[in-house]
Amino acid sequence: MNQRPELPRVMGLRDLVLLHVVAIVGLRWLLTAANIGPSSIILWLLAVLLFFIPQGLAVLELSSRLPEEGGIYVWTREAFGPLHGFICGWAYWVNSLIYYPSVIIFVAGNAVFILGRQYAGLADNTIYQVIFSLGILWLAMGLNIVGLKTGRWVQNTGAFAKWVVVALLIILGAAAWSLGMGQNPFTAGALVPDLSRNSLGLWSSLCFALAGLELAVIMGGEVRDPARSLPRSILVAAPLIAGIYIVGTLAVLTAFSTSGVDLVTGVVEAIGATGERLGLPLFRIAGFLIVLAGLGGLGAWLAGTARIPFVVGLDRYMPQVLGRIHPRWGTPHVALMVQGVGASIFILLGALGSSVEEAYMVLVDTTIIVYFIPYLYMFLALPVLRRRGVGPERPTFTIPGGMKVVYLVAASGFATTAVSIVLATIPAEVVASPLRFFVKVVGGAAGLIAIGLVFYFRGLRSHR
Repeated sequence: MNQRPELPRVMGLRDLVLLHVVAIVGLRWLLTAANIGPSSIILWLLAVLLFFIPQGLAVLELSSRLPEEGGIYVWTREAFGPLHGFICGWAYWVNSLIYYPSVIIFVAGNAVFILGRQYAGLADNTIYQVIFSLGILWLAMGLNIVGLKTGRWVQNTGAFAKWVVVALLIILGAAAWSLGMGQNPFTAGALVPDLSRNSLGLWSSLCFALAGLELAVIMGGEVRDPARSLPRSILVAAPLIAGIYIVGTLAVLTAFSTSGVDLVTGVVEAIGATGERLGLPLFRIAGFLIVLAGLGGLGAWLAGTARIPFVVGLDRYMPQVLGRIHPRWGTPHVALMVQGVGASIFILLGALGSSVEEAYMVLVDTTIIVYFIPYLYMFLALPVLRRRGVGPERPTFTIPGGMKVVYLVAASGFATTAVSIVLATIPAEVVASPLRFFVKVVGGAAGLIAIGLVFYFRGLRSHR
C-alpha cells in the first residue's frame, strides 16, 4: 500500500493569525456595506452575532477534534460519509474558480490608481481587466507552487497592507469628523435597516465577508502543532476581523459620501478623495496598498483551496494526479495549476456580455451560493461529531454548556447560512435584467455541483 504523501509543516501561530486576517478581511466589503448607509453597522453586528460567532465556535471545536489536512471536507466525510464529503469538498474547491476572478477584478480596478487618478477609466476596460487579471493570477499561483515558505510572505505582506489601509481609513474618518467634514448623518432612523433589495442582498455579502475561519484548518498538515496552534489563531484573529469590518465601515461612512460609488474602486476613491480634501496626495499610495492586500488574499485562498483536490484526489474520487507533490518544493503543484486554468477560464467568461460591475456582482453572488454549501454541512456535522466523541479523548477546545449549546450554535449558523444563500439570488437595484441575473447565478451554481457529481460517480465506479 502506498504511503500517503505529506506536506512540510512550515506555518506557526503568527502565520496563521495573519492568514486569517488576509484571507477573511476584504477591503471591498467596507464599501459594499457603507453603500447602504449607517444601517450597515447594525447589520454587521447581527452578522457577527448570528453567523461569525457560531462559525468560530464550530471551527474551534471541529479543528480540535480533526485538525488534519482537508478540514471541512474531512469533517463532513466523517459525519455523513464519502458522497456528502465529496459534495462539500467539491463545492468548496470549485467556488474558488469563480471567487478568484471577483477578487482580481477588484484588484485590477484599484491598480490603475498607481499610475494616477487620470487613468481611472482603465478600470472599466475589458482588455485591461483580462490581461491584468491573468497576470496577477499566475503570479500568485507561481509563488504558491514554489511553496508556503515563499507564498506565506506574500500573504503576510498582504495582511500588513490591509492593516495600513484600514488605519488610513480610520485616521481620515476621524480627521474629517473633527473638522466638520463628515459625509453621512448618524441619526437613529438611519441606523435601522430597511427591506430594500440592496439591504437584503447585503446580508449575504456581510456573512460571506466574515466567512473563512476554516481555511487555515484545510492546511492543517502544514501547521506546526495544529491541535493547539489552529484554535489559538482563531481566538486571536476573530476579534480583530470583526473590529476591522465594523470600525472600517464607520470610517468610510464618516469620511466619504457613498452615494453612487463604484463597488470595485470605491475604497481607493474614498481614501484618495478624503485625502485631497485634507491636502494629502493618497490615490497612488492607496492603490498600491490595495493591490498588495489583494495579492496576499488571493495567495491565501489559492494555497488553502488547492489542498481540497489534493486530499480528494488521494481519496480517489477525483483524478489521483491532483494528489501529486512537487519533488522539489513539496507542494500540490498539479492541483494548483488546475485551479489556475479553471480560474483563467472564468476570467475570460466573466468578460463576455456584461459590464465590469455587473460581471463582478454575478461572480460574487454565485460564489456565495456555492461556498456556503460546505457551511451547511459544517454546521450539521458539529453536533454529529460531538455526540460521537470523534477525535482525541480531551480535545483542545469544546463548546461549553453541553449539547444544548452545541445545537443552538449549529442552528444559528445553519439558518443564517441558508438565508444568505436565498438572498444571494436577489440582484441589486442597479442590475439591468433581474431575471438574467437570477439565471446566471442559480444556473451557474447548479451546473458546477452537477459537474462535481459526475466526477464522484466516475470515481466510485473505478473503486469497484
